[in-house]
Amino acid sequence: MIKINKIYTRTGDDGTTGLVRGPRRPKHDIRIEAYGTVDEANAAIGLARLHTGAMPKVDMLLARVQNDLFDVGSDLATPGDDEDAQHPTLRVRPVQTAFIEKQIDHYNGNLTPLTSFVLPGGSPLSAALHLARTVVRRAERRATELSAAEPDTSAEAVRYLNRLSDLLFVLGRVANSNGERDVLWVPGANSDLKKS
Repeated sequence: MIKINKIYTRTGDDGTTGLVRGPRRPKHDIRIEAYGTVDEANAAIGLARLHTGAMPKVDMLLARVQNDLFDVGSDLATPGDDEDAQHPTLRVRPVQTAFIEKQIDHYNGNLTPLTSFVLPGGSPLSAALHLARTVVRRAERRATELSAAEPDTSAEAVRYLNRLSDLLFVLGRVANSNGERDVLWVPGANSDLKKS
């Protein structure tokens, strides 16, 4: 169980931060950037939840995702081989990713087929979910960069982030009356403007 009594410790005043295990790292380290961006994604989802109102099942799903994102962050904050760990390491499990895939399939089944790319908007919830999706995509990019630099990075955490961005895209369409109120991209719509 985690117990937090003091908010500031002054240990990061030198520009470093502690991981779950291993030596301290600079705050600009790619591992810190990866799990920090996951934290940012979690905050964006929290803001999206302020708009779920009439969609309590979506709110419950997003609450579960927020909890999972703390698992992802912990996973990314724990470098090294689990074999030598003194305590069990919290890692994202395939069952968590499979749950996201199941939700994508469930919600995607009722959507209006797409005829173009979707522009973020249509409703406050949809816009907020698209914003969260883009932050999750950034977190995924940071995690894959980390994985390239440190191959012991959890592949399942990267997979989870990839699926989560897909889920947020689908939920953004659900929030727009199952896609009926989607704002669609019109290629080249403004490229032929007449001179005034």
